[in-house]
Amino acid sequence: MLTRRTDLAVEAEALAKTGRDAPAPEGVRVQEESREGCPVTRVEILDGRGEEALGKPVGTYVTVDLTGLVRREEEAFPRSCRALAGELSLLLRRCRVPEKAPVLVVGLGNRSITPDAVGPGAADHTLVTRHLIDQAPEHFGDFRPVAALAAGVLGTTGVESGELAQAVAGKVKPGCVIAVDALAARSLDRICATVQLSDTGIVPGSGVGNHRFALNAETLGVPVIAVGVPTVVDGATLALDILEEVGRDDLDPAALRGVGGSLMVTPRDIDQRVKDMAKVIGFGIDLALHPRLSVEDVELFLS
Repeated sequence: MLTRRTDLAVEAEALAKTGRDAPAPEGVRVQEESREGCPVTRVEILDGRGEEALGKPVGTYVTVDLTGLVRREEEAFPRSCRALAGELSLLLRRCRVPEKAPVLVVGLGNRSITPDAVGPGAADHTLVTRHLIDQAPEHFGDFRPVAALAAGVLGTTGVESGELAQAVAGKVKPGCVIAVDALAARSLDRICATVQLSDTGIVPGSGVGNHRFALNAETLGVPVIAVGVPTVVDGATLALDILEEVGRDDLDPAALRGVGGSLMVTPRDIDQRVKDMAKVIGFGIDLALHPRLSVEDVELFLS
């Protein structure tokens, strides 16, 4: 059987259920709430049963719905930034990262390919302070030391992004690494409208099926919080969902096996969507790491 491809735990959980109103699979706990007016879904994979059902490692996966940002609702940008900051702060505490511990933000992806550029874009909007704390302690002495890295990709640097992040982490010695990357979703409605945060690390290139060196606690020696944004949908998965929406759910998924396997679909306005998401993620990280700052403060520092 052809399985619908998704990197989002919230979609994997929905696919694993026997029906729309059925309970979560065994070993999985789901909680829905709201933060700053943004719907938040928390999927916890508790044990091996949950791993098998969702195809993801044990851990917490938080999905923040930023549809209001896509719709350009009033105050959507600052609310989205604060919502992400709040959820990221919870994960930092869950991972027992000390409040003043240095943090390394790694933006994964390729700047030259728009759907893969959200990681480097988020790194550009990260408020880096590690060098300023020593150079200007009177202004930045109370800030958390933060460094940012746009790792590039193997095809342009000749170095695995994970290996580069490992080397930099060995020098910076952070208390935590925050890795930002592009993901694949099942639904077009989630493209650049959803952010997934997890405490399980990330595998660069997983969004387009190009799995590389993993960034996680085992490889880097410190907690790794992954921030992922779906920017593409697998072609065969999209075809199946469209057919179901028009009432053709009787189609044997095996008929699409091997068709469109290398095709990834993305909206025509992906350029602006990626820019928007990169900024809101960068600002969300800044607010989480420097909780005394406001959105306006971050805008001023980065301008």
